[in-house]
Amino acid sequence: MAQLWGGRFTKETDQLVYNFNASISFDQKFYQQDIKGSIAHATMLGEAGIITKEESEKIVEGLKGILSDVEEGKLEISSKYEDIHSFVEATLIDRIGDTGKKLHTGRSRNDQVALDMRLYTRDEVTALQGLLKELMTTLHNIMKDNLDTYMPGFTHLQKAQPVTFAHHVGAYMEMFKRDYDRLSDIYDRMNYCPLGAGALAGTTYPLDRKMTADLLGFYGPTLNSMDSVSDRDYVIELLSALSTICVHLSRFSEEIIIWNSNEYQFIELDDSYSTGSSIMPQKKNPDIAELVRGKTGRVYGALISILTTMKGIPLAYNKDMQEDKELTFDAIDTVKGCIALFNGMISTMKLNKENMKVSAMKGFTNATDAADYLVKNGVPFRDAHGIIGQLVLYCIDNNKAIEELSIEELQKISPVFKEDIYDAISLKTCVEKRNTIGAPGPEAMKQVIEINEEFLKNI
Repeated sequence: MAQLWGGRFTKETDQLVYNFNASISFDQKFYQQDIKGSIAHATMLGEAGIITKEESEKIVEGLKGILSDVEEGKLEISSKYEDIHSFVEATLIDRIGDTGKKLHTGRSRNDQVALDMRLYTRDEVTALQGLLKELMTTLHNIMKDNLDTYMPGFTHLQKAQPVTFAHHVGAYMEMFKRDYDRLSDIYDRMNYCPLGAGALAGTTYPLDRKMTADLLGFYGPTLNSMDSVSDRDYVIELLSALSTICVHLSRFSEEIIIWNSNEYQFIELDDSYSTGSSIMPQKKNPDIAELVRGKTGRVYGALISILTTMKGIPLAYNKDMQEDKELTFDAIDTVKGCIALFNGMISTMKLNKENMKVSAMKGFTNATDAADYLVKNGVPFRDAHGIIGQLVLYCIDNNKAIEELSIEELQKISPVFKEDIYDAISLKTCVEKRNTIGAPGPEAMKQVIEINEEFLKNI
């Protein structure tokens, strides 16, 4: 067993205990961050005169060689080491001798792992934002192409008022914009360097923590050494943000599944994002949408797990906190996959625009506008509401949309109706006259599209 802390102990650790304690199987995922952090630390040690410049340069060169060899497959990260930190340091000592033993001067594994986790999380936040930008660009293009694609808007999963597909998709655009901004907030709050905090109380060496922070692209050093090694707020915030992203992806997936059904037939998913049935040859299943919806629970589980782990931990570092890694790695990978696949699915799906339009008409989504027509012609709103209720019942009994009724049929229910009622309740009119900002009318939507264009340009 390769351990860097054995001097205090007279007995070998039991193998089962060692395996239970070890983290190399999962923390090797941030070997790049560990090595980059060590390069910055060694550089600072040399500049601060804590070790000689020659020693610093030798350590940095050795670390760069380890990084290169791992990435090129020449060096395998071995499970005989307890964690990635032990692997890197032991390999360095093997390669450059006793000088490698000076790398750990002025730091602890506590602040080292805190640094690695921050660096890894920071990199993944940036990657997640890149995927969200790609998804939002797809949504933006869909919006631009569907300003006059009419469909029913829903409340309680019942047809309510007519909207456009651009407007409906725009609701998700707003959700993902907020998701992007949440990730930016997390990045800004976490972007402070814990290295130099030591085990929990700093160090007597004259470290230049600002220099280390600058070398690693942080805004500055953290300001309390105990908080530095025990803070996992940024992990909790990230998992919360990932859970919210999953809420939005899952809601959208649910609608994709409904729209793809035989009853709606609003969309047709591309064959590359669908599967068939082993027994029913007619089936074309929306598996990607269902899997995205299903994996949401997995990400929620990671959030609840870290919240539960952290709630009872006294200051400062405790081994419980090692549990932050596996679940965070899994949640990040899961959400990255969900965003990428969801983007591919919606960018290749086809819209059945006529089905959407007919569904809006048959669903009496223009009933509110018919009532407004009566009000504008002097009928009190409460009376108008009752008249349109009777009209809808008549339509249901006769299997007609409101706009399919003759003027004679309309006037039997209310003599106020005139020929201009047909224009007043057409889907085009119903949508186009709603032009306050945020509404589905084309002028309002064009303003929003311009705002989104600017948002995408600046991120």
